Amino acid sequence: MAPLRFSANVSWLFPELASLSARLRAAGSSGFQAAEIGWPYAEPPEALARAAREAGLQLVLINTPPGDREKGEMGLGAVPGRQAAFREGLEQAVLYAKALGCPRIHLMAGRVPQGADRAAVRGEMETVFLENLRHAAGVLAQWPRSGGPDRPCPLLSLCFWCCPWSHGPRPGLSPAAAILQKAGSPNLQLQMLLEEEGYKGFVGCEYQPQGDTVEGLSWLRSYWDKRGHPRAGH
Repeated sequence: MAPLRFSANVSWLFPELASLSARLRAAGSSGFQAAEIGWPYAEPPEALARAAREAGLQLVLINTPPGDREKGEMGLGAVPGRQAAFREGLEQAVLYAKALGCPRIHLMAGRVPQGADRAAVRGEMETVFLENLRHAAGVLAQWPRSGGPDRPCPLLSLCFWCCPWSHGPRPGLSPAAAILQKAGSPNLQLQMLLEEEGYKGFVGCEYQPQGDTVEGLSWLRSYWDKRGHPRAGH
């Protein structure tokens, strides 16, 4: 049974370090071989790519821009009236993904607009999201599906955000899952499920550390001691 592959989401981990480049270097020093950057847009992509390369990290995921976070936006993919901003953000994400050699872009659906009734806008938001997904698929389809080992091309793929469950039937995994986002404290139950299901993608560590990040990664060091450390790219 192959060990799971974990990626460090440096937009969440290592908050004690100010820059994303410094966080990437810390992730590499902590044993990670892959990393995600939720929102890389505050720093030049060339600097981030250099930091990842020096740290021995493969960048596996970035998000599209969140929109206006002061207004509560957290993604624009399904937000009515924000289609133009979503498409502009997608173009920016594509540029970053290509510069970073990152093969995946998370198209963030977003939240119900402030002041709107969830039930009332659900249908419209679904329509907008499908419209934007079709647009994104058209943009991404212009690239070859493989740019070679040194220059992977971004792909449109599924990203699942998961939390531990405490009761009820154990969930299964979609065969279309390209990456899982692990929120909250690590959970042995989830690790066992992923291994039993033969999950081959990355498990993104996306949570707010309680204290020093490196000290809090003792769960991961213990996992590697028991299961072995996966080779990069496998």
